[in-house]
Amino acid sequence: MHRPSPVEAEIADELADVRPALVSRYAAALPGARAAVLSRLWRGLAHDPLPWVARREPDRDGLTLRLTDGRRLRGPRPDPYATAAYVTVVRLDGVAYGDPARLMGELAVPHSAAFAAELAHSAASLALSRANDPREGGVGGWARDQEWEWEQRVVDGHPFHPSCRSRPGFSVADQLAYGPEHRPVVELGLIPVPAGDCLVTGVWPEWLRDGERVVIPVHPWQAAHVLKREPSGRMAARPLMALRTLALPDGPHVKTALSARLTSSVRDISLGSVAASAVLSEFGESMAARAGGLLHITRTLGAAAAGSAGLAAVVRESPQEYAAAGERVVPVAALPATGLPRSPAWVARFARLALTVGLRLLDLGLALEAHGQNLLVVLSADGEPVRLVYRDLADLRVSPARLAHHGILAPELPARMVTDDERVLRRKLFGSLVAGSLAGTAGSGPALRAVLESVVRDLPRTPDLAALRGEPLPAKALTLMRLSPRAAGDEWAELPNPLQDECL
Repeated sequence: MHRPSPVEAEIADELADVRPALVSRYAAALPGARAAVLSRLWRGLAHDPLPWVARREPDRDGLTLRLTDGRRLRGPRPDPYATAAYVTVVRLDGVAYGDPARLMGELAVPHSAAFAAELAHSAASLALSRANDPREGGVGGWARDQEWEWEQRVVDGHPFHPSCRSRPGFSVADQLAYGPEHRPVVELGLIPVPAGDCLVTGVWPEWLRDGERVVIPVHPWQAAHVLKREPSGRMAARPLMALRTLALPDGPHVKTALSARLTSSVRDISLGSVAASAVLSEFGESMAARAGGLLHITRTLGAAAAGSAGLAAVVRESPQEYAAAGERVVPVAALPATGLPRSPAWVARFARLALTVGLRLLDLGLALEAHGQNLLVVLSADGEPVRLVYRDLADLRVSPARLAHHGILAPELPARMVTDDERVLRRKLFGSLVAGSLAGTAGSGPALRAVLESVVRDLPRTPDLAALRGEPLPAKALTLMRLSPRAAGDEWAELPNPLQDECL
């Protein structure tokens, strides 16, 4: 019998105090949660360019990693595109480990202790999320056909990140109060700031002004733990998949600063992103207009920051603004949880739509970060994918050279967003769309290969498509990044190309 880790036991004790009805369900969910996190971790161990892995030796029955210190790590044959929990045990020099945190601790590589703590939080928080899933008999339920409901159905978080539910800054009470999968109503704090002390771009809504003061919505966790000030008012909202972005009852979405490490990032809003938000929104709209009516960009209505990234907010349109009568707009990450029929033919039609749009914009000079949270699909009344909606423009990449080739003037944007490096541009799109959204929707390497094979032959022949067909598929090296806390920017892995590799 597996002995609960200290983190698992701590969450069980807190849960007994704040939600005792979930204690037994939480305990029952732990084994499956550990396997889900271990499967994500094995993906990273098998494919990330980790400096302490000397070589990888695949065979008919699995994969052996030869470590630089002479040890051997063995697990099942990896499928980097699998979303199901298929890894229950990994063996280090013959000793079996079913707990991802214990495995990482035993590896004892640089920064592994901190990462092991994240993995423990991830598994325990995932078990808590599953314990409170109404589809599995948890407490409470969903409303019907509300836009935020689709987002709250994503119980397991990121399909490939081993820290998919890591929330070390949150207590159990915090998770239940703020985690979208727990379906809470969150009372955003309202903090008024003299307009002269604020950076404001776009058109800041009148309902968030108080005379000469700008009223900034603040996440309650941020108000209590970082700003340490009592808001002057409150506003009810529903948390979306990103947790720090919430839907207001009358439609707009509010992206708040949240200085807690969730998954792998501290979720502040930089002053640079506030300054660039209006120009970026206008540019995004103009580029979407070149996608033949197949893409909409949610407009940023206004952004404000009061002197720091910790007190800032962005107000933007709801993606539902782009749904006609009878249509629904669903985040791609939520597609597996909708219960809607998704045959291989349906997935192929969605992939054709997404690749057509993504490759068209990439050719023009705009690389979308089209992962399952940013990318949404408009479904017709009978469930067919008809258009796309993209939100949150902060991580786009823009190529002035490609834009100029098509007679488009590049806007003034933060330097980190601007590049003519084809490798960087392709990584941004392919890593998020193909290795992310499409892989997560297909659910496995063989399924992804079948989808891509049925689609790419019909796409316009461009150098980008040739790279997609003939080169390894880039994906963020999520495990390496968590083991490289001092490294700036993204690290990348090269996954076997589903269109090329026969080992999937």
